[in-house]
Amino acid sequence: MAAAKTLPEARYEGAMLEVGNKLDWKLGPRLIHADDQAIGQTYLELYGDHHEARMIAPTRNQFDALMKTPDDLEKPVWWWCDALFMAPPVWARLYRATGEKSYLAYMDREWWITSNLLYDPQEHLFFRDASYLQKHEANGKKLFWSRGNGWVMAGVARVLEEMPENYPTRPKYVEQYRQMAARVASLQGADGLWRSGLLDADAYLLPEVSGSAFFVYSLAWGVNHGILDRATYLPVVQKGWQGLVSHIYVDGRLGSIQPIGAAPGDFKPSSSYVYGVGAFLLAGSEVDRLAQRPSAIISAKTH
Repeated sequence: MAAAKTLPEARYEGAMLEVGNKLDWKLGPRLIHADDQAIGQTYLELYGDHHEARMIAPTRNQFDALMKTPDDLEKPVWWWCDALFMAPPVWARLYRATGEKSYLAYMDREWWITSNLLYDPQEHLFFRDASYLQKHEANGKKLFWSRGNGWVMAGVARVLEEMPENYPTRPKYVEQYRQMAARVASLQGADGLWRSGLLDADAYLLPEVSGSAFFVYSLAWGVNHGILDRATYLPVVQKGWQGLVSHIYVDGRLGSIQPIGAAPGDFKPSSSYVYGVGAFLLAGSEVDRLAQRPSAIISAKTH
């Protein structure tokens, strides 16, 4: 969807319209699971372009039912950090599309339940899930997964994009985002990218492109929206983008992407997966905005 508007390339949006129609604009079958809600981001973006109620009706019905489901105090709805990209932007976009504040209130409550469980206030990074709270890298430092934290930072950006400026807890999101941005920037490698384990770069041979792409996307977004200091973060974004394009190989493959997982791991340069390509396209869309408007700040939504 980002590439469809940035390139522009109408057939990309056309492909997503085909997907929506094929799936009858439904989310995945699991009512609560964030992975099954992620496609709602596409549905809502298409709704914003076409304003056809059928595009969001199933999402709205499912979320209305979900809000009536009591919280499980033993296990949050979003119990792993990746979920903060998959689900919250859908809830925030549904609020934007409908004006119904209960969607934003639900998202806000669940976000901070997850944050209180998984966010390390000293390291300013998220553990992947509660099972990693006591795990460590080979060098003895805490174990923080690059792509997991990339998911979170991208999720914050996409939530803030839909959240009103005067929303009561918005400053908390901005503060968490700035804390993570500063920490992530400090961990950037000499090649502009990040390893899959953030606090033990020497333990991982290759840079990890999917997490790196999410970092470049979210940092560029912050500069574009005036939330991050341009002088501080523009060099980080530029260096990161150069690193990303260096992993587009002769055959057109975007490589060095860690396979599906939950923790840092090893992989080959040829390793390529769609979520990494998607993160790259998001990053490219924001870097393009920086290039097109080098001294401008994109105004945030206020209503």
